[in-house]
Amino acid sequence: MVLATKIPGGAELINAEEVLRKAGLEEKMKVADFGCGARAYFCLQAAKLVGKNGLVYAIDILKSALQSVNSLARFHGLKNIETCWADLEVYQSTKIKDESIDFVIITNLFFQTKKHEIILKEASRVLKKEGKAFIVDWGRTASLLGPPIEMRVSVEKIKKLAEELGFSLEKEFEAGPYHFGLVFVKK
Repeated sequence: MVLATKIPGGAELINAEEVLRKAGLEEKMKVADFGCGARAYFCLQAAKLVGKNGLVYAIDILKSALQSVNSLARFHGLKNIETCWADLEVYQSTKIKDESIDFVIITNLFFQTKKHEIILKEASRVLKKEGKAFIVDWGRTASLLGPPIEMRVSVEKIKKLAEELGFSLEKEFEAGPYHFGLVFVKK
């Protein structure tokens, strides 16, 4: 099967391919997409970018989302995606080997939970030294789209928590008209 050149990426709000490149995703990397979701926008783009010698773990708590990821991966001819059921609010639930991942993606997840520390701790556990955690979430400015502002997590809070867990901020940028992007490196 031939790999589709254009994989849907929800570019109406965020161009997943563009922001993943900007965050430093490269060929041959091992990636974990925390909370990949049924549409798998970032997961599919990551699989395309890391290529056949890379690997993407699509992680979600919803088994139906993981079934959708498997179907989308088959449809797009992507053979480098492995689905993984996990409750990211429980430390070590991913069952991914310690320090085995180059790049963790956390998109639109922090507004859905209060357990930010556990999620970042899991990212730190699975990341290799100098590995990157890429966080994309809704900014705290009013918009007709997205969750209520009171559910959105501030950039400052994420930076502080990440620093406390041994990450250093490498890059900060607008990931779309309503989203921020933060790239942290595990020290």
